[in-house]
Amino acid sequence: MPKRFGGTFRGKASTIAIIAGFAALAAVSVWTGVTRYGAGGHAAKGPFADEPIFQPEEQMLSQAINNASTAALAANATTVVADFAVASGTKPYAYDSTVCASAEYPNTCFSTFYRKLTMTYGVDAAFSDIKQRYNENQFVQTDCHPLMHIIGQAASALYPDVSQAYLHGDSFCWSGYYHGILEGVVARIGAANLPKQLNTICAGIPGKAAYSFDYYNCVHGLGHGIMEVSEHDVIASLHMCDNLTGSWEESSCYGGVFMENIINDNNEHDSKFLKKDDPMYPCDIVDAKYKYQCYLGQTSYALEVTGYDFKKVSTLCTQVDEPFRDICEQSFGRDAANQAGHAPAPTKDYCMINTDPNDQANCVIGAVKEIISYYHSEDQAKDFCAVLDQSQQTLCNSTADEYYKAF
Repeated sequence: MPKRFGGTFRGKASTIAIIAGFAALAAVSVWTGVTRYGAGGHAAKGPFADEPIFQPEEQMLSQAINNASTAALAANATTVVADFAVASGTKPYAYDSTVCASAEYPNTCFSTFYRKLTMTYGVDAAFSDIKQRYNENQFVQTDCHPLMHIIGQAASALYPDVSQAYLHGDSFCWSGYYHGILEGVVARIGAANLPKQLNTICAGIPGKAAYSFDYYNCVHGLGHGIMEVSEHDVIASLHMCDNLTGSWEESSCYGGVFMENIINDNNEHDSKFLKKDDPMYPCDIVDAKYKYQCYLGQTSYALEVTGYDFKKVSTLCTQVDEPFRDICEQSFGRDAANQAGHAPAPTKDYCMINTDPNDQANCVIGAVKEIISYYHSEDQAKDFCAVLDQSQQTLCNSTADEYYKAF
């Protein structure tokens, strides 16, 4: 059964505390998939042959479902008086473990606290505080990513240049800081001026030519920010992403849009672009060029609304048109690994729910990427590969080798 943490609904996949470590949406590699039209089991390139593709990390997606949105956190922070006081800056910052301990609305209290802490003492102090509090406070663990958005939003006011703001933080809690920076920057620019400035926002991020992880976080973060200024209109936001130069940049932005759509669906606000009676919506109605990024994360939502019925969700993936069925099954594999606690045998059992060899193979691909993303190591991924049938071990090990190289 689902649990509630700190008054916020959590899906079954989030019933254990979120563990600090790999703090990004995904690891990066050239996409490897299993083709249904050639010799089964051969790797096939994704839509951008030599450019890295990021798989959303399950901890981030499952945490986001039914979570208070970053927009709600920011809005509430200006209307509710929190139960703490941030010093004026005339005395050194000191960690206080009792912050927000008695707050009726901890999400509002902590968002206000971290916004003020960042503006008063700087990004370093905010990072130091949240990393220490993460190990002590369950609410901070489960809401870490949106709270990092808040710190990023505040940092965007301190460092208006995106590249400068990036230098003062890191990817803790699935890169929420970077996404928040972009939300703040995009909000200042405004929807009317955004199309003509969109391509300049991430231009100063190192690694653009090599499609680095930092550059990805920037263009992906644009998708989050665009959703905020477009009032969470998925279609309008996707069209705004189309103003970016480069198909990889466009696709990465699409991923931010679809992830923000899931984040924005919570107890305080129902997304207009998610349907409980059609768990694959909006992936099944958007234009083909948007479907890849949509299906890459949609099974996390589908599992939540089906009561974590893995058999049902895997079957839903089999009903997805080619070539996106494979992507859906990889998304399913990511969720399977997380639900199994990244343990090899249970993860294998989830992937074998579907008897189609290609579906099983793509589940394995998604699972092994999730395991590497979670541990930031390939050792546990190789343990998973070892429990698979011999026919699947080669694909599993090659995926692990290629994926881990990108870290």
